[in-house]
Amino acid sequence: MASESSNSAEGVQRPKRSLGFMANAMKRKDSFIQLFVMTGILLLSMRSLGQKYRINGLLEDTSALREEHETLAERMKSIKSSLLHEAALDSTGVFASRLQFLFDGDT
Repeated sequence: MASESSNSAEGVQRPKRSLGFMANAMKRKDSFIQLFVMTGILLLSMRSLGQKYRINGLLEDTSALREEHETLAERMKSIKSSLLHEAALDSTGVFASRLQFLFDGDT
């Protein structure tokens, strides 16, 4: 019986001990270099894609700010003309002269 158990133990192969990461990397150096290069290219591509969408977002923000600036400029013109019209109705002219002084320094 003892001989049977020793024979069966000899028939079973021991699993090979796996190599460490560095040993495996040295063994397959070309594959690891290719992996690192491809990973670098992937990261650069992702960075470039992120910058592309960031630029698109900034262009949209610039467009929105231009529209807002135009709207505010029109509103200021409207307020200015309304104030000058109200000042023209004043009989003393003090309000009109003061507004003219303020608006002349503004343009």
